[in-house]
Amino acid sequence: MDAHHARPQAVPPPGGTRRKAAAAATREWLVVSSSGGACLEEVGKYQVMARTGLPARDLRVLDPHLSYPSSILGRERAIVVNLERFRAVITAQEVLIPNSKDPVVAPFVRELQARVSDSSEANQACDIDGEALMKEASGWPSSVVPSTGQKDASEASKQNNGISTGENSGVPAPPPLALCKDHSMKKVLPFEFRALEVCLESACRCLEAETLTLEQEAYPALDELTSKISTLNLERVRQIKSRLVAISGRVQKVRDELEHLLDDDMDMAEMYLTEKLMSQRLAESSLSRVHENGHDHEDDNDDDNDDDDVTEESRLGHLFLRGEDIQSDPGSSNGSFTAIKPNIEELEMLLEAYFVQIDGTLNKLSHLREYVDDTEDYINIMLDDKQNQLLQMGVMLSTATVVITAGVVVVGLFGMNIGISLYNTPTTPEEVRKSDMEFWATTFGTIGGCVILYILAIGWGKKSGLLQ
Repeated sequence: MDAHHARPQAVPPPGGTRRKAAAAATREWLVVSSSGGACLEEVGKYQVMARTGLPARDLRVLDPHLSYPSSILGRERAIVVNLERFRAVITAQEVLIPNSKDPVVAPFVRELQARVSDSSEANQACDIDGEALMKEASGWPSSVVPSTGQKDASEASKQNNGISTGENSGVPAPPPLALCKDHSMKKVLPFEFRALEVCLESACRCLEAETLTLEQEAYPALDELTSKISTLNLERVRQIKSRLVAISGRVQKVRDELEHLLDDDMDMAEMYLTEKLMSQRLAESSLSRVHENGHDHEDDNDDDNDDDDVTEESRLGHLFLRGEDIQSDPGSSNGSFTAIKPNIEELEMLLEAYFVQIDGTLNKLSHLREYVDDTEDYINIMLDDKQNQLLQMGVMLSTATVVITAGVVVVGLFGMNIGISLYNTPTTPEEVRKSDMEFWATTFGTIGGCVILYILAIGWGKKSGLLQ
């Protein structure tokens, strides 16, 4: 009984099924570093999420098996780019490309490596020169947190003079804003913007190439259709119009995405990944120095002042890195900075350049669409004219039929089986000649009457405007 009522045990899945599930959970990603090096990595979805800080819904945008419209998403630690067939996750230090084996993406990868490697060397040189120039001009120390001796000298200066200046205080004055702006102007674009530029350039170039190919095929086909209307030419124009609608929608989506980014300053400011990373590291180093210096102070007030100084200096350091416009409050006694305007000029100029390019491509497609519409209108006019000609021919044939019917009525009248003198058989030559004359007179009279009726009917139709 126990053997019959025993439940069947579940059979564990074979090892091959587990390996297939593990293979399905991972995907090959091409990782391009900031130095230009590239390598293939088998990375799972959750590893990518932990590596870039992206949610799962943003990674679904990059799935090559799914169809998503073009989009550029700025997140805390990464930028998600989905432009046509060019998909990538851009961080402050690397670019992750999911579909690197696509033949269309191969030139994009080579261009990305070349652009990143060339710009990284120039960026390092500019950073070294900029740091040396700032230190030489302003004397800004490498550490943003003043030492204890500097704070004592600053307090003594406050007690003696009552005024704290950059010359007699222990903390050197910050570097001039104009110098920082000059340094930012000489600085090469950050890594994430260089990668984003390659993505935008590749997408715009691809759409431009498709538009040029469509133009080269469309204009001759449309001109041939206007000269000869045939089923083959109509089918070619139909296919061209379908491609035109599809490409126009894709170009319009890319343009709308760039326009949305240009209209939202906060979204553009969110895409400064390198500066956010540097600011985070600066804040962490400042906090570590605060904790180290906190053991040397006994009063809580001194600790609060240190925290305020470090926070303000970290904030200033981040602003100098960004090159932001800073406005001080003249009514404030300590000259605190109140108004901060984010500097997004670099990214704004980059997006505007490609916005103008994609807008030009959209204008070309609009002109082509107008040419197609004009051709359709011309073809419809030609077809209407042909239809009018056929209608006129039908009216003329109908009129001729009516006139001939009148002649048939006369023939029918003479064909009735009624005995009259006209049907008598002639016996003398004079009667034979007279009978022949009557026959031909009747025949030609009937035909002439039909022709006269037809001419009168056509003349009336043209006079009334029914016929041309």
